[in-house]
Amino acid sequence: MFEVVVPRGVQPGQPFALLAGGVRVLVTCPSNATPGQKIRFELPKALVTRTDGPKSKLAEIKLSYDKDGWSRTIRATDMKFQWTRFDHQGGVDTRTRFDTDRSAYVRKIEFLDDNDRMRSGRVSLVTPDKGVVDSNIKGMSGEELVSYSDIVSAQMKSYKDKVQWFQDICAQLSAKWSDGRIMFNVRRESLLIDSMAPVLSMSPKDLRKVWCFNFIGEAGIDAGGLAKEWFELVTEECFDPLRGLWQPCATNQMCLQINPASEIFCSEDHLYYFRFIGRILGKATFDRQLVKGHMVKHLYKHILGWPIMFNDLKDVDEGYYNSLKGMKDMGADVQYVGVDFTVTEEILGVKNTVELIPNGANVDVTEENLPEYIEAYLKYRMLGRCEKQINELLLGFFDVMPEPLLTIFDFQELELLMCGLPEIDMQDWMDNTEYSGEFEVDGPNHQACKWFWEVVSEFDHEMKARLLQFVTATSGVPARGFGTLQGSDASIRKFTIHGVPLETCVYPRSQ
Repeated sequence: MFEVVVPRGVQPGQPFALLAGGVRVLVTCPSNATPGQKIRFELPKALVTRTDGPKSKLAEIKLSYDKDGWSRTIRATDMKFQWTRFDHQGGVDTRTRFDTDRSAYVRKIEFLDDNDRMRSGRVSLVTPDKGVVDSNIKGMSGEELVSYSDIVSAQMKSYKDKVQWFQDICAQLSAKWSDGRIMFNVRRESLLIDSMAPVLSMSPKDLRKVWCFNFIGEAGIDAGGLAKEWFELVTEECFDPLRGLWQPCATNQMCLQINPASEIFCSEDHLYYFRFIGRILGKATFDRQLVKGHMVKHLYKHILGWPIMFNDLKDVDEGYYNSLKGMKDMGADVQYVGVDFTVTEEILGVKNTVELIPNGANVDVTEENLPEYIEAYLKYRMLGRCEKQINELLLGFFDVMPEPLLTIFDFQELELLMCGLPEIDMQDWMDNTEYSGEFEVDGPNHQACKWFWEVVSEFDHEMKARLLQFVTATSGVPARGFGTLQGSDASIRKFTIHGVPLETCVYPRSQ
């Protein structure tokens, strides 16, 4: 039993954070309690005990899921993970109006049935306190295989050790060899047609069985190599922009985003394709296979259930992101811009007006309602624009993968896990780098630039990939090398090191 004083400013029904057993947990203020009053509550044993002893050692393990001011905490009532933002005094930030610097949304999946073959569900964007995830994982027989403390301990590991732990758990969740295998007989010229039907007809248990492959008309025994080839070929074909399901992101041609007009290109079955892609991505991640295709950042966040913030708009529409920032600086004059709560989409030359809120065409944007306009536009671009496709993609992914298992990764690590560490040619990188600002004259001969390349050259594969993610928003390297890196306008824009005076910026930043 724990006893705590209700903090100042907390109202009945509001959440507040505290340390219990060395763990930061969220509790809700009882309806009959007031600030300054002592309350007592009991925490689940799993939160304050460990299998290796009665005393809680979780004080030695801090949940370091902090990102953009949001922290993943544990909810005392049901032991579920949820995202929480704390104010500068350490209290829970309970503001309700949208703020471009602090507010966020998290995707929530509501499963509508337990269909043995293909579950239905609905994805939505909710405030972070409503987007919760289980903090344990059960095995095939219903026993607890992974506990809260196991997840928290794994989250603190290095990326390499995280991957090993993750793969070990996946192996324990896999169906036994004695349960049988799934054999795919496919033709190279009809790979997707031959693969979709069997994958979409599988039960969750079948999705975790061993998959074996036979390319019709070719001699060969699948000892792992054919499986690797199948995953690469299938994902490469699915992500091919010419198929119409995906398209290059306008701000980064190396990243792929869902084509909002996918229904036009695959009118009868485009949503089945996305359920299929979701299952393939989930199975590849579960089976230690790699996929051919880097997605835009917010899709990795959706898979993980990470907070989506205003800054995420920059990665999909930098131009409009900058326009919205400019509108914030206009004050009362924003009403003269002539913007309402709608957005215009153009597909194959046909323009269509989409209302961001009910009756949005009749609501003009003013200084007073600008935060609500930005909020509505963010929700539309991050989910609403491709809601049906994202819904099927996520449902397919979680047909295979238990969601709590992914909570040990951040979105950058998830990209590396799914796509692998890139092969980076350091000489090609250096030869195709430009220098500007303080480094424009001396270029690679400037002492600071020499130090930069010395440090980067000593990085291992993971750190080099993370540097690429920091600068370009993806770990992918263009097939023709660094000389073909593209900017937001699709023109060649090489990797650039820009020098600024010390008083301008102390730490590295990317743009």
